[in-house]
Amino acid sequence: MAAIPTTAGTGSEATQFTIITDTTNNVKMLLKGRVLMPSCAIIDPQFTMTAPAKITMATGLDALCHAVEAYTSRKVQTLSDTFALSAVKRIFRFLPAAFHDGKNEEARIQMSVAALEAGIAFNNASVTIIHGMSRPIGALFHVAHGLSNAMLMKACLGFACDGALDRFAILGREVGVASGEDSDSIAAQKFLDALNALVEELETPTLEAYGIDHDEFFTVMEKMADDALESGSPQNTIKPVTKEDILNLYASLWNE
Repeated sequence: MAAIPTTAGTGSEATQFTIITDTTNNVKMLLKGRVLMPSCAIIDPQFTMTAPAKITMATGLDALCHAVEAYTSRKVQTLSDTFALSAVKRIFRFLPAAFHDGKNEEARIQMSVAALEAGIAFNNASVTIIHGMSRPIGALFHVAHGLSNAMLMKACLGFACDGALDRFAILGREVGVASGEDSDSIAAQKFLDALNALVEELETPTLEAYGIDHDEFFTVMEKMADDALESGSPQNTIKPVTKEDILNLYASLWNE
C-alpha cells in the first residue's frame, strides 16, 4: 500500500489510525492497527498546490491540532516531542502564506513537511480532547474533520492549558510569541492568544456561521459527550476530563 497525500493535513500516510463512520448510530469510530500503516508514503507538495483556501485552512489546522495535542498528551515521549515542536513552528510560519496564496511553493512544501511531522508525532503520542470532541460534530452535522477541529481549538486548548502549563509555555517560546523572561503562565497564554489569532486569520467559521442549528446541537449534546469519552482521546489530555467538562465546552462554542 502506497499513500500519496493531496492535502497537508491528516498525516494519515504515516499513522496506524483511520476513521470509519457508523451511519446508523451516527458515530465516527477510531480504528488502530499496524495493518493500516502504508508500506510507502510519497510526500510530494505538488499535489497540494491546487487545494482551495478553505481546504488548506481546515487541513492545516488539523495538522496543528495533531502537533499541539501530541505535545500536550499524557503519552508524550522524546521522539514525538521532536516532531511535534517542529510541526508547530512550521505551521505557524507557513500556513497563513499557503492560505492567502495557494501558489506559494515554499509554503506548500513546508506545510507538507509539517503535516508529515505532525502525523508521526500523534502516531506515537496520540491526540487528546480536541479530536475526541470533534468526531461527534463531524458524524452528526457532517462538518469536515479539520474544520470541526479548528472550531474547537480555542475552547479545548484553553481548557487543557493549566494541566500542561510548562508545555504550552514552551510552545509559546518556540513559535516566538513569548520569551524566556516570561513566566510559564504568561508564555502559555501568549501561545493560546497567537493560536486564536491564527484561527481567526484563516477565517474559521463558528458553529452558528457554518449553519448548525442551535437547538438541534443542544438536543444531541449528551450523545456527543458520551461518544467523545467513548473514543478514548479526551483521556489522553494531561488534565482530567469529565463528561460535565465536555458538555460545558460544547456549550461554550455558542458564546463566542
